[in-house]
Amino acid sequence: MDTIKKIPLKIILLSGLLVGTLDIIAACTDFYIATDKNPVVVLNYIASGIIGKDAFAGGTGIALLGLLFHYIIAFSFTFFFFWLYSKTSLLSKSRIVTAVVYGLFMWLVTTLIVVPLSNVPHTPLSDIKFSKALKAIGILVFMIGLPLSLIAYNGLKKGEKAIR
Repeated sequence: MDTIKKIPLKIILLSGLLVGTLDIIAACTDFYIATDKNPVVVLNYIASGIIGKDAFAGGTGIALLGLLFHYIIAFSFTFFFFWLYSKTSLLSKSRIVTAVVYGLFMWLVTTLIVVPLSNVPHTPLSDIKFSKALKAIGILVFMIGLPLSLIAYNGLKKGEKAIR
């Protein structure tokens, strides 16, 4: 855990803010395009992980709580990414492969662990449509995995790569 301290906290925080924002914009946009419904439902869905079904009847406060939970999750994945990046040189070999693998990893963790352990209404893995899973993984790859991979490679490479 000492190695993570060598990554500037500012990089981790700004990266978490960036990828959390990109991801929630993508999720809300995708939801709106797919359903023509208010994307606030996405934030209520996230809040329902703790609150349960009552979150869907909630107002602005519940939506803001969902947004807070979203950023907590985004920052957790960001912190974990930089921790992994500092522990292995494998991640710095290919930014694209790293982005794809990390996007898939995030989807698997969310689908197999986070959602089933929460109060969120969810679909069993066997019932998830391949096209929906692929779209969700794509969002994670492009909105979180790729930016983190590029930031780590480009930003930390310039003198701050003393993290190894």
